[in-house]
Amino acid sequence: MSPLKQHKIDRINELARKHKTEGLSEEEHAEREALRREYIDSVKASLHAALSNTYIMDEKGNKTPLKKKK
Repeated sequence: MSPLKQHKIDRINELARKHKTEGLSEEEHAEREALRREYIDSVKASLHAALSNTYIMDEKGNKTPLKKKK
C-alpha cells in the first residue's frame, strides 16, 4: 500500500477542523471515516514493511529477523 497522498491528509484535517467548529453533514462524516480508515491502513502497512526488514543481531554477529508475537 502506498503512502496516503497529501491532498487526502489535508482533507482529513479540514474535516476535523470543521467538525470542531460547526459539525459535519452525513456525507462529510462518512467521507471522514473512509479517509481515516485509509490513513490507518496506510500507517499499518508502512509499519509492517519497516518491521519486516528489521533484524536483531546477536553478540556473534548473526542476524535474526523479528518474529510475530503470538
